[in-house]
Amino acid sequence: MSSLFSEWLAGQSAEPRNDPAPAEAASAAVTPVEAQAETPTQAETPVQAESAAPVKQAKASRANSEKVVLDAQLAAAIDTARSAIAEVAGISVIGDHLGTLAEGTRLVTHYFACTDPIYRGWRWVAVLARAPRAKKVTVCETALLPGPDSLVAPEWVPWDQRVEPGDLTPRDTLPKVEDDPNLQQGFEQVEETSDGNLDEIPNFEFGLGRRRVLSPEGISSAATRWAESETGAETDFAAKASAHCSSCGYLMPLAGSLRQKFGVCANGWSPADGKVVALDFGCGAHSETDVSRQSTDPAEAVVDDYSAGELEFQEG
Repeated sequence: MSSLFSEWLAGQSAEPRNDPAPAEAASAAVTPVEAQAETPTQAETPVQAESAAPVKQAKASRANSEKVVLDAQLAAAIDTARSAIAEVAGISVIGDHLGTLAEGTRLVTHYFACTDPIYRGWRWVAVLARAPRAKKVTVCETALLPGPDSLVAPEWVPWDQRVEPGDLTPRDTLPKVEDDPNLQQGFEQVEETSDGNLDEIPNFEFGLGRRRVLSPEGISSAATRWAESETGAETDFAAKASAHCSSCGYLMPLAGSLRQKFGVCANGWSPADGKVVALDFGCGAHSETDVSRQSTDPAEAVVDDYSAGELEFQEG
């Protein structure tokens, strides 16, 4: 027997392999490190760590029949995981060890409580791994992750579901909607007349059959009120708008002589929706304007180096 083969055989017998049996059902367990260090076979039994914020048991998501067994050597490396987090965050903000989670074969995640009051309810994470038949523990990554009771940002909602008509200010501009179902091309409103002409837009006056209609004085009085209203041509919206209602696809013209000065807004995102607007009025919800496109370059990373004590000192 060669010397190389003898050395290899001796290494095989020195440390038994912890590879899981492929025929067993898939599962993942979170267990305290102390129990794993004394009895490695207990890794198959889910035991919740004793802490105010225990790590919840992960659900198995593997489609194969392998069983993930918590590696006893990695589970016992609590000091290694704590030291790896301390290099990034400092030892003062690392609290109690909350438990371990077997992510895969010889791949374990350690959870620690975060004692920084700024990140209340968050947990420090250190992922450890080791090579087959190796005793050296390797730190894969560290992170600060939110816990079940931590304060996190709300889910993102698209702007067209979030913006209300009253949210628009004179300086705001909404993104342009190219395929807006509420708009169509102007020529699509042209109807064919009885003589075959296609250049006549239906236009008719209401009033026939009514006992009385507006007099010239009544029309002039209404025009004066509308011009001096919040949707007139002298408001902040009109002054700061990049385009006026006269060129907006949401404008519904009035009939008669007032169509030369006014129309009705039919834009659900505009603060003037359903109101009579001057043709020189405008807002950021104009159908043909658009927001300035921002750069697609990745933003510079921001590192939070402040602790609660430093923030209170600066504010004081």
